[in-house]
Amino acid sequence: TLRGHTHQVRGVAHLPGGRIVTCSDDGSLRLWDLESGTQIGDDWQDKGTLGIVFSIALSPNGKTIASGSVDGIVRLWDVEKGKVIAKWTGHTLRVCSVCWSGDGKRVASASSDGMLRVWDAENGKILLGPINTGHSWVYGVSYSPDNSKIATGGVYEGGVRVWNSKTGKLLFKECDTANTRIVLQETVCTRGLAWVSDGKKLVATSSSSTVIWKIATWKPIAILRGSFRDVQAISLSSNNHILASASDDCTVCLWNLCTNRQIGLPLLHESDVQCITLIGDGKVLVTACNDGNVYVWD
Repeated sequence: TLRGHTHQVRGVAHLPGGRIVTCSDDGSLRLWDLESGTQIGDDWQDKGTLGIVFSIALSPNGKTIASGSVDGIVRLWDVEKGKVIAKWTGHTLRVCSVCWSGDGKRVASASSDGMLRVWDAENGKILLGPINTGHSWVYGVSYSPDNSKIATGGVYEGGVRVWNSKTGKLLFKECDTANTRIVLQETVCTRGLAWVSDGKKLVATSSSSTVIWKIATWKPIAILRGSFRDVQAISLSSNNHILASASDDCTVCLWNLCTNRQIGLPLLHESDVQCITLIGDGKVLVTACNDGNVYVWD
């Protein structure tokens, strides 16, 4: 158990060298050594202006963390120094999710202002957007493995939407598919998104279930139900064999994606799980909770 944050933990990013970075409602980012469970260095702060940090994402080269905060600012942090190296403004409300393109040249951000923006990671210029996603709040954003598409998930106008990452054209809207709304009629909120590494499938939370979409047909090919409460977050192992899903009933379920069956019993926590990260091929799972603690599972 990693203890230090004073409020709920919203994000976890795995770094090279057996380290993780976490972000929290306490307004800090923190660097941890996974093996010892101890914090490395001081809290990462931005002169007290940060507020709640909702999302973090590590650049493909492992040198930079992007963060999204309640103040609507996207920040870039130098991993080794723990210092802010860039601030991008434009969103009018909190930034709920950030994501790097696979080549590390772009950062996508999603906000509760309903907008999607894509930034040039080098100079902070807007490359795409703001795109009005149609979601009232955009909770999740994720680049496809080939960088050609961006998936968004949101609330109120719920479900998944997929965009051309170069033009911003809407490629898919969940409630357009004739039979989809019947299959997923409980969808009011999509918080978590994860692409399978070949880009042929997209995994998305759908209120109390997790849905696997086939990109070629934009049809759901599997629905994983392990909880009766909203699914807050998902994470895929690097080999795409294991999926972890966290629900707001204080549980995390593990799934075998070769069979789409649940692995063992849910992992129980004392408070709601906000975010999860499977490390490598899934041998280690990191979960972070409303109680401010971070847990490492073998």
